[in-house]
Amino acid sequence: MKLKRSKENLIYKIAFVGFIGGFAVLFNQCTNKSVGETEKLAQKPETSEDLKEDKALKEKAEIYFASISSLPKQEFPEEKIELGEKLFMDTRLSKDGNISCNSCHNLKTYGVDNLPLSPGDTDELGARNSPTVFYAHLHGMQFWDGRAKDVEEQAGGPILNPVEHNIPSEEFLEERIRGIEEYQEMFANVYPDSAQPITFETITKAIGAFERQLTPLSRFDKWLDGENDALNSQEKDGLTAFIDKQCITCHNGPAFGGNMLQKFGINGDYWELTKSEIIDHGLFDLTQEERDRYKFKTPGLRNVEMTFPYFHDGSVEKLEDAVRIMGQLQINEELTDQEVKDITAFLKSLTALPENE
Repeated sequence: MKLKRSKENLIYKIAFVGFIGGFAVLFNQCTNKSVGETEKLAQKPETSEDLKEDKALKEKAEIYFASISSLPKQEFPEEKIELGEKLFMDTRLSKDGNISCNSCHNLKTYGVDNLPLSPGDTDELGARNSPTVFYAHLHGMQFWDGRAKDVEEQAGGPILNPVEHNIPSEEFLEERIRGIEEYQEMFANVYPDSAQPITFETITKAIGAFERQLTPLSRFDKWLDGENDALNSQEKDGLTAFIDKQCITCHNGPAFGGNMLQKFGINGDYWELTKSEIIDHGLFDLTQEERDRYKFKTPGLRNVEMTFPYFHDGSVEKLEDAVRIMGQLQINEELTDQEVKDITAFLKSLTALPENE
């Protein structure tokens, strides 16, 4: 009798454990489905209609943008790139040796220092936010007022700026670099046919050669290249909104901007929304032409997720706020909360660092 009851108890225990185990599996399956269902549906279109919509969006995106992988690679001798990187990191390119190019354009933090304004060699703050050097060579102009044509010309600007690197003259820097034995060898190797290989021009050209390598591939590029699941559904909705809301008027091309000057505040005074402490007149300061007042170079949006704070004065900390402000000031539209979230999600798909960073 006891044996029979023991067997029955054992059967009941096994059945109970099996029930609990089956319930746990079923619960986990339901839970996992509820958590992961959105991601699954977003990343892997399951119907021909989904694939058709994805293809149509990609064709539309290709009108305005280009994958980094589709661009011709700019070839430079490896020793020139190495020289440029060494110069980029060298604090001796500032008068008192306090900063390098990397101080304001830190490669480990997506080419910026995440400060509204950057301190220079004497700790005095610059007048405008330091933009990222990543993808900068894809821009049609440099600086917030577009006064330099390329990254080589741009590299010389901060070096001679009394607030930034504070180097007194081109000759001063040339003499300093010529006195460093390691640079004597490196420049002679890179410019073997030059009677004097170390000049201000060869310094900036070497830095430019290095900066032209800073074009890592983002998830958006992979999506353009054919990886349909590289973007999720919200990011695709954000891309659609980005195009439909005409953000592409200023932010287009492979760098998502950087190729035109535009008034900041077409539909209002920008400082009313950004809470900027100083009103910057932009290009007007150079030209003194009234039509150029408040005009700035449209920044490229690659890595925008990580290059906060935003705008020429670093007055806005959050990307969502910057997106909302741009809607009001530039397209005269109050974007909905969902549109802001979607566009922000899409912009984050543009984030990328080189593999060695």
